[in-house]
Amino acid sequence: MNYKTYPFHSSFLCMRRIILFLSIVLACFSLKAQQYDNMKVFKTYDEFKQVLEQDDDKIHVVNFWATWCGPCVKELPYFEELHQKYNNNDVEILLVSIDWDKHVEKKVIPFLHKNEYTAPTIVFDDPKTNDWIPKIDTSWSGAIPITIFYKGDQRIFKEQAFHSVGELEEIINTLK
Repeated sequence: MNYKTYPFHSSFLCMRRIILFLSIVLACFSLKAQQYDNMKVFKTYDEFKQVLEQDDDKIHVVNFWATWCGPCVKELPYFEELHQKYNNNDVEILLVSIDWDKHVEKKVIPFLHKNEYTAPTIVFDDPKTNDWIPKIDTSWSGAIPITIFYKGDQRIFKEQAFHSVGELEEIINTLK
């Protein structure tokens, strides 16, 4: 093809490439957004308790956090790193936000997007905290962050912030 005959052809090809590139980028963002579009919100402990009772061969690490909790936010990268390391293996990470349901769209999802967290996340929004806190663990004061590690009948409850992936892995290794 002679570009002298079609002076706009090279500009057209360049524009097509730009549009294709932008379409791919937008599709990637759209797929990432869909990850949280249907975020499960549990309104009662009875709905939620199944999360703490998985009966399989995996080690489950369930971290309770909130966007307004400084120590929680600080430790979340360690859980994300664990998720990346053990994804589709014998350790399952679950982040449980106790932010209110009304904050999911404006705070929780933007926070997860901004920090590029991919670990499975649910929201537990049962206002009857005095009822469900002791059901999760009788020693729990109600403060967060907390993390529950369990496999079958083995269960470890930690009411503390973690400061490294190594700390988390030490506990995981006791359940293997």
